[in-house]
Amino acid sequence: MSEPPADAETFLAATDTIAALRSDLSTLEAGLLAALSLDLAADSRSFARVFGVEHALVLRAVDALTDFGLLTVTGRDRRTQRTRYTVSASGQDVLTGLAS
Repeated sequence: MSEPPADAETFLAATDTIAALRSDLSTLEAGLLAALSLDLAADSRSFARVFGVEHALVLRAVDALTDFGLLTVTGRDRRTQRTRYTVSASGQDVLTGLAS
């Protein structure tokens, strides 16, 4: 049996928990990790569309999370700048804190 899709309350709770675990992250950066952990968006364009955020801001957040070592970029479309990413080992440690 598959899990039901996450609702807004679940997403916001996950974002708040990640932000509390890593106070150096912005809310947008914590939201990117939360969305990834909840299978809501695994690329920058999808996140921007689903959450109504400018794509350029999402790209900056992806870059910051990559610099922090929490995300690994797995692909980038040269024309649209759609960036695909996955959680890194360090990022997985943060997401493990969600289950606690």
